[in-house]
Amino acid sequence: MKVVLASSSPRRFKLLSEEGFEFKVVPPEIDETKIGDELPEDYVCRLARSKAQAIDNGDSLVIGADTVVVLGDEFLNKPASKLEARVTLEKLSGQTHVVYTGLCLVCSNCGRTNVDYDKTTVHFNVLTNSAILEYIESGEPLDKAGAYGIQGMGAFLVNKIDGHLDTVIGFPMSLLRKMLEGHRECLKKV
Repeated sequence: MKVVLASSSPRRFKLLSEEGFEFKVVPPEIDETKIGDELPEDYVCRLARSKAQAIDNGDSLVIGADTVVVLGDEFLNKPASKLEARVTLEKLSGQTHVVYTGLCLVCSNCGRTNVDYDKTTVHFNVLTNSAILEYIESGEPLDKAGAYGIQGMGAFLVNKIDGHLDTVIGFPMSLLRKMLEGHRECLKKV
């Protein structure tokens, strides 16, 4: 049995590699449109499941993940442009938001699908216009939910967090370890 990461995220790749897993990366192609008044935890769990189930790799344990940044009731996904990144960062400036990351494990060996999520509250510093523009010019905000990377240059944006850093990065390792416990026998075949 092989482990497959259903994600193109370099941050998820790095965190799973640091955990000592040997795995293959297969980026899924799914529709990430929010459905109606979907709650953030339902949204990330649905997308994580869709990503994991979109991968057909025979004898494998597939890991899917998805992350969303939520400010009030507004979902702040990856910005489509520098302008959208600027608007997002201006909204987050001086505010508190919540990051939700959903995980899904689909195991072809035992036939089980497990889905769960973690959330972390993030308190942003008040940002100057020049700091926002300089950060956007770095290019870092353009491929991240909420237009920032807490593990990179964007660390200066954050005052503090309540929860797990890796949830904000997009791959809650403590949750993954807990979920993998139910697949211990399957993993022995990896």
